[in-house]
Amino acid sequence: MEDIIIAIILGIIEGITEFLPVSSTGHLILANNFLGFTGEFADTFDMVIQFGAILSVIVYFREKLFPFGKGKTPEEKRDVWNLWKKTAVGVIPAMIVGITFGKRLQEALFNPFVVAAALIVGGIALLVIEGKKRPTRIDSFASLTYKTAFLIGLIQCLAFIPGTSRSAATIIGAMLLGTSRIAATEYSFYLAIPTLAGASAYSLYKSGVALSGNELQLLAVGFVVSFFVAWAVIAVFMDYVSKKDFKAFGYYRIILGVIVLAYYGLMS
Repeated sequence: MEDIIIAIILGIIEGITEFLPVSSTGHLILANNFLGFTGEFADTFDMVIQFGAILSVIVYFREKLFPFGKGKTPEEKRDVWNLWKKTAVGVIPAMIVGITFGKRLQEALFNPFVVAAALIVGGIALLVIEGKKRPTRIDSFASLTYKTAFLIGLIQCLAFIPGTSRSAATIIGAMLLGTSRIAATEYSFYLAIPTLAGASAYSLYKSGVALSGNELQLLAVGFVVSFFVAWAVIAVFMDYVSKKDFKAFGYYRIILGVIVLAYYGLMS
């Protein structure tokens, strides 16, 4: 029963933080250390429950993601295919870095001190960007060029540093390249689908044959909880970014990073 509770807690954390610019990986690392849920299966669990959050993106944006819906005009179908092509271009850098260096980066960087530092740096970056007036050249996803999509994908690779946040990296990168806050957030959601689905599938492939029945049950619980929580968060977050900026997330990251540094500094 205790393991089920931990799976539920981590599923909630994943669902809340995956698409907010606060780092789901960083929060999971901190939660895992606090709950004593560590080891090879914990790493697999954290990766797989991300797919639950990804599924919520597919469900929420299903009208924009599927080209074969009833009543879609040729222009609307073309827009859907362009969406997927731009997303594919953006995910290429992360695929290369993940396959080449992913394991080594995980072994070297997955610890609370790196998470805390990345949280603070990312929080400062959000405050700086939101504190300056930026020229916006790209107001919608349709006007996003393939070159800009690729450059955002390059910046997304910073998320291999735990605590950085894949969402924060893509949103900050897109805004620096002249994309509006809403368009940057929307592209961040789309880019998450192949990026995290691939990472989750690869992690499950590596460990799937060795998983026990209890471990599969825990994965299922975390997956389902993550899906429903993330679905709710997406709806709230899209409404939020249409009205407000990201400064609150910047302050949150900095405060959490300082607390983590203080806590683990005292414990060491």
